[in-house]
Amino acid sequence: MNAKTTIISQEELNAQFALCDRIAAFWQSRGTVPKAYVETYGCQQNEADSEKLRGYLCQCGYEIVREAEGADVVILNTCAIREHAEQRVFGNLGALTHTKRRHPEQKIFLCGCMAGEQKVSDRVKKSYPHVDGVFSTHHLWQFPEILWKVLNREGRQFYIADEPGSIAEGIAQVRDSQLKAWVSIMYGCNNFCTYCIVPYVRGRERSRRPENILQECRELIASGVKEITLLGQNVNSYGKDLAGGMDFADLLSEIAQLPGDFLIRFMTSHPRDASEKLFDTMAKYPKIAKQLHLPFQSGSSRVLKAMNRHYDRETYLQKVRYAKAVMPELVLTSDVIVGFPGETEEEFEETLSLIEQVRYDALFTFIFSPRPGTPAAEMEDPTPKEEKNRRFDRLCALQNAISEEIHAAYVGKEMRCLIDGREGEYLTARTEGGRLVRLSGGDELIGTYQNITITASTTWSLTGTLTK
Repeated sequence: MNAKTTIISQEELNAQFALCDRIAAFWQSRGTVPKAYVETYGCQQNEADSEKLRGYLCQCGYEIVREAEGADVVILNTCAIREHAEQRVFGNLGALTHTKRRHPEQKIFLCGCMAGEQKVSDRVKKSYPHVDGVFSTHHLWQFPEILWKVLNREGRQFYIADEPGSIAEGIAQVRDSQLKAWVSIMYGCNNFCTYCIVPYVRGRERSRRPENILQECRELIASGVKEITLLGQNVNSYGKDLAGGMDFADLLSEIAQLPGDFLIRFMTSHPRDASEKLFDTMAKYPKIAKQLHLPFQSGSSRVLKAMNRHYDRETYLQKVRYAKAVMPELVLTSDVIVGFPGETEEEFEETLSLIEQVRYDALFTFIFSPRPGTPAAEMEDPTPKEEKNRRFDRLCALQNAISEEIHAAYVGKEMRCLIDGREGEYLTARTEGGRLVRLSGGDELIGTYQNITITASTTWSLTGTLTK
């Protein structure tokens, strides 16, 4: 795996932009407006990557549509975290043979984290001849070049070489929301948790320059964006590869001091690098949401060591105690894996006791899924699937009860929320802590902060009314 970082030059990007213009001219010469569909799987970083792909496509003259049927370009931007997600992608990729049969000129591409795995590109070459191109995350900045070659009938394109992790500034983004925006502050990961494929497909950590991040945030705020979520596989490692000494807490402080009415969120935080300085910075600035996603993965120190997480149970709990002490209103969420290879019943009980002690607002729960190419995939795993399912059900029942209790305590409180959309007859809103609120009201309220009195709750959401 190439551990270097490459800054894509403006000259190289200009060459890609020039190809966008050539593709747009190609379609104009045909007297038609082509259509493009981008389907995204996985994490918020993939969502941010898809925004760049849509930006490129718009620059190439494409209209972005919401279904693959009839589209001239279809891109599946994939996730490699879990086997189930990969199988779903292959199933959907196979189904595209039918859309291409009805629209023979359709061009189909597979990209994202799955595309960074050699076994995936080999499978596509052999079994999915209707796919025109595969490119890994390292080659996303070259998409116009890939598309141009396919349109010019230069054959199927596979951009999957072990290139250095790159940073390309200046690619336009077409965002799904005018109210909320993802801002990638860094790429890649150095942690090499034994169950995780990410460092192998996204490369080593590399941080964007702070001035570029700040400028992007200024532009978003000026455009009316109300929530900015900073993204990285481990945002707490931000700046370690840069000269100047700026760390993630410093970056948060700089963004929080920008003028405007907005809120900052971030994810994901690795507990190893979550510092008291970070928690103090969150507590200091009103524009930083008092919401923290801090994955613990297991409540057992032995399992955490086997996972190569670089912290133990007590260290994690110490960080949580400090964070809650300086931010009593903190909304805390986490990830947890059930059934890691070798996990005993006693170690699973340690996970349950940690959940009871911390009392998370919500959890993202997973049964261990071995990823070929990671150390955990080679570990002895004697626990039957049925036992893992039983543990998973117990864990979910515990967390659901805690979430229900926490949400019930919101009833009667007045909270400032961003009204961000509509679901059927109800408006939707988010509290500062990211909790979903449903309420009645007109569409003119969408995009505004409002004080909402919480009137009812469920395990997963709240109901409220505008405060009189």
